[in-house]
Parts: sequence; C-alpha cells; structure tokens
Amino acid sequence: MTKQSRFERSQREARSARTLEIEAEWAKNTPPDVAAAFAQAARAAHERPRQGPPPDMAPGTLPRPPRPGREPKPAKDEQRPRRY
Repeated sequence: MTKQSRFERSQREARSARTLEIEAEWAKNTPPDVAAAFAQAARAAHERPRQGPPPDMAPGTLPRPPRPGREPKPAKDEQRPRRY
C-alpha cells in the first residue's frame, strides 16, 4: 500500500469535492429528460457484467512474424552419428 503525504491527501480530497460540485452544476443545468436518460444509461452500464479477457490465440501461433534478420535458426540435421 502506498502512503501519501498530508498534502497529497488534501489535494485529492479537494479534487473530489470540486468534481462533485461540477457534477452537481451539470445536473442542475441539464434538462430533466436528458439527465434521466443519462442516469439510466449509467445505471445500465454499471449493472452490465464484466467482460472476460479476449480469447487466446491458437497454440503455437506467433502474434507477429519476427523482424528481418531475427528469424529462428533452422533445426540442426544430424549428419554424423553421435559418439558414445
């Protein structure tokens, strides 16, 4: 957990208070039907379930080809039998 100084906490609280003031002014200045539609859309967005992570790619598929000159080395062919 990160600790913030007293100054940082006061700055964050001031920002939060100012944001609430701005939202209250916006709600007061918007027509009621627009504010109701916005509130309903926000409520629907909050109630919507979270989407999972995107599906993984097929196994063994590279996301993009290697850069020129960085291709993987070809498999080594065994020409001579190994010594034991």
